Amino acid sequence: MVQSLNTKVELVMESTSFLGLGDYGQVMVGNRAFEFYNSRDKNKYIQIPWEEIDYVEAASILNGRWIPRYAINTKKNGRYMFSSRHPKEVLRAIRVHLGPNKMFHSLTFFQIIARGLRASRFNLKKKQEHEEKK
Repeated sequence: MVQSLNTKVELVMESTSFLGLGDYGQVMVGNRAFEFYNSRDKNKYIQIPWEEIDYVEAASILNGRWIPRYAINTKKNGRYMFSSRHPKEVLRAIRVHLGPNKMFHSLTFFQIIARGLRASRFNLKKKQEHEEKK
């Protein structure tokens, strides 16, 4: 059996982890860590202490009315994506421990496209300047 890092549990919710294939389980927000436990295989779990989390990124649609998924970016081990039945409650519980300065909205599809176009235009301009110097 897995030993929880938390001594006090604040929120437990049905959730999906997108680490590899989608795993169904429960998200647990407690006083010491964010934890995910797989409902089928007890050996598949994710425990992230609050000190290890760099920031949390939420994908919002319809001006924040619907949040399909959120990602927890850690300082060392990368990015963990989750989806919950009620993500706003989970994000509010996370915000209590991390603070609002570590909570962000992810970029929309059109923002990503615009950044790519700006970057390609910038690279093209740089390439032309480099060719003019030769």
